[in-house]
Amino acid sequence: MDAAALEQPPASPALDFTEVYRDNAAYLWRVLRRLGVAERHLADVAHDAFVVVHRRLDSYDAQRPLRPWLTGIAYRVASEHRRRAVQRHEVLDGDRETEPAPQRGVEAQLIARQRCRILREALDKLDVKKRDVFVLHDIEGYSMPEIAEIVEAPLNTLYSRLRLARRELRELVDEVGDGETP
Repeated sequence: MDAAALEQPPASPALDFTEVYRDNAAYLWRVLRRLGVAERHLADVAHDAFVVVHRRLDSYDAQRPLRPWLTGIAYRVASEHRRRAVQRHEVLDGDRETEPAPQRGVEAQLIARQRCRILREALDKLDVKKRDVFVLHDIEGYSMPEIAEIVEAPLNTLYSRLRLARRELRELVDEVGDGETP
């Protein structure tokens, strides 16, 4: 065996697309929805995202975590979906609400549904770039350096967007939920 072959790390086994899909489909759908993809478009946009995943899976570096890579793809596909919708003059409005967990009492379900609706409406009114950073950081739990890599923006810009998003979201939640008692 020659010295060059000994210096290279062993090739990591290729990921199986079926496993990646099975293990991450629900996650990707959730991220896409939180990034502003309407319920009625989720199946198509998720399909588009998984087409990209399938096409690029061979080039994925298995030494890195999979979910940030998938989130980057979801982010770009959702952004492209929004761009195409604007070109077609579509209004990306909210659809039906996610059902709360059935094991809770009726009153708790109603309150949870109302809170989800208020948050979704407030998020829909938030500027897209601020919304994306807020969703990826505060909801999905990514670090700011990971988000900078996903959205390909400077770190300081993202910190500023997050700060503004939090402030504006508080105001929007108050505005949307005005007069309601969640």
